[in-house]
Amino acid sequence: MQALDTLKTIIGQVTSLLVAAIGFGVVAGIVFGGDAWFVGAVLDSLLDVVRTLGDNGLVGLLVAAMLIGLLK
Repeated sequence: MQALDTLKTIIGQVTSLLVAAIGFGVVAGIVFGGDAWFVGAVLDSLLDVVRTLGDNGLVGLLVAAMLIGLLK
């Protein structure tokens, strides 16, 4: 049981790190333009997700709400 708790902690920390990296990529893309390889990839991926959710209407809205709930 302790191994499962440790694994959950590690996954939570990695997820937090990735969310912070996405936030950094978005802010850096706004401030510096999308010229850097990392920044451009983050903005393109984020825009693709937003377009996909937007194309799916109510289902996309529900998925977005679930993703936001998971990240809290």
